[in-house]
Amino acid sequence: MQKTILIAITDLFFYTKVRDALRQPEYQLEKARTQQDIVDKAVSAGPRAILFNMNDLTLDAFQALEKLKADARLKSIPSLAFANHEEVETWKRAKALGVTKIVSRNEFSARTRELVEEVINSHDVVKS
Repeated sequence: MQKTILIAITDLFFYTKVRDALRQPEYQLEKARTQQDIVDKAVSAGPRAILFNMNDLTLDAFQALEKLKADARLKSIPSLAFANHEEVETWKRAKALGVTKIVSRNEFSARTRELVEEVINSHDVVKS
């Protein structure tokens, strides 16, 4: 069964990394192109996880996390985020908003598939 992953990342370099790491047939990628897309696609696609770039200037991950956590249908979707490692406040704020896991840009780039699977599997264990 395919696992749908919602990608809230507009940076082409990182989107390509995700696309290359999460190949079909196991994964289906849904890309959020606008702020509203994040919530809309989270509702319609029922993703197993949502990926965020906390430094993305186009899609406000903090606003998206607030909306997702406020919606009973969406608050349990696990999220994987990455940010510049020196931005301590970004990391603290992401954790406070309930991001499942946040890693550095380098770690995300090097271990994308492993990190996505870790977030999905940790969520599946909690549900069962």
